[in-house]
Amino acid sequence: MAKYADKVDLYDDRGRVFASKVPIEALSPLQNPAIQQIVSFVKQSVSVNLEGVQKALDTGEVGGKWCIIRGRSLKLDLVKDANSIADSMKKALQVSKDDDTEVKVLKGGKHLLVRVPAKRMNAGVEYTTGATSTAAALCCTIIDNCKVNIWDADLVHAAVWGRYPETMEMLGGNVSSLLSVPQQNEGMGYALRNVPAAHIALITKKNAMNAAALSSIMEQAAMFEMGDAIGPFERLHLLGLAYQGLNVNNLVYDITKENAKTGTLGDVVASTVKRAIADGVIKPIEKTASGFTPYTTDDLNKWNAYTAAGMLAGIMVTCGSCRSMQHTPSVFIYFNDLVERETGLPGCDFGRVAGTGVEMAFFSHSIYGGGNPAVFHGNHIVTRHSKGFTIPCVAAAVALDAGTTIYTPEKISGAVGEVLSEVPELREPLRFVNEAAVKIKGGV
Repeated sequence: MAKYADKVDLYDDRGRVFASKVPIEALSPLQNPAIQQIVSFVKQSVSVNLEGVQKALDTGEVGGKWCIIRGRSLKLDLVKDANSIADSMKKALQVSKDDDTEVKVLKGGKHLLVRVPAKRMNAGVEYTTGATSTAAALCCTIIDNCKVNIWDADLVHAAVWGRYPETMEMLGGNVSSLLSVPQQNEGMGYALRNVPAAHIALITKKNAMNAAALSSIMEQAAMFEMGDAIGPFERLHLLGLAYQGLNVNNLVYDITKENAKTGTLGDVVASTVKRAIADGVIKPIEKTASGFTPYTTDDLNKWNAYTAAGMLAGIMVTCGSCRSMQHTPSVFIYFNDLVERETGLPGCDFGRVAGTGVEMAFFSHSIYGGGNPAVFHGNHIVTRHSKGFTIPCVAAAVALDAGTTIYTPEKISGAVGEVLSEVPELREPLRFVNEAAVKIKGGV
């Protein structure tokens, strides 16, 4: 029997109804098979820049830009031999013939998409197995297939692994995972939060709804991993994932569409409050002497979910209207400020989103000016404070951007986002999560 009474209607990224009266727990990372598969794919999927390895060997530029070993080079046509390299790597990585190992050749051999088998991942305790196994398999394959002698094997290692183990990560290497090395995570449970919004936008091919969905899945799955979604807090995060990330009851889509032509951020706030009143989430208290009418709620968790969904709609309208991502922090600040002034109730995540917006504006627009929204993630010192509600909005804003920044998402993400967009579950998470929820709704 379901723990919570909440039932929701599922919609796709075009505002079309998918299924009705689905228990909220069918969308939980603990229950939904598609969400669990998405998390597994994030761990298992690795991008290989075969063209990058070939260039590094040819020039001796290994371990990063300008890190050139003079007089050392190896001329190998790895791109041309991509298919045989892929076959050999698959044999090296496989645990059994019927497992889920996959090595896919992309872009005429320039890149490989590797899926390290779950059996190999499960044999260890760290998710780094994906990157390390792929890098090791690639080294062995190049040395064996191309008959590299013992005196040049070290150059192959440097071209693949970069400066590791001199550095914590594979600096200048040509094997990439979505997940950063554990030493770069802020603390326990932060691995899924340490993925830049640029990656998310490119993986979902800049579909803003799917970008928000994938980001929300990863952020909220992290809440379960770090112990934030336990006991009385579980429903808070389930509703946040459902309403903001997965567009249940078509809330994000409806509010966005209602304000698409002439709406301002203030209009989005008004639409959010209006919908919350109509759905019985909030109700007015007696008007004060000044004429102000404060509101109250019997369900603070659901009110938070409505503000999270409204805030994402505010991003869609504000950033979508000018096709630029830079307005993200101002939406975080002023959407929540206006919500609090309009209702007397707390804004999204009880003030933490507004506070995050202030710091994000300072870091990206003010005295620091260090980076556009595409570089931010849930592990970043600026945006880690709100637990699961800011980064989906940032990812959607990056998806809506039309190339207004010097450091574009493509430049920040490199080939990783583009290669991992070949994984359907990562590219279209809304569809797969909805389908899985319908299949299990009778059993949660």
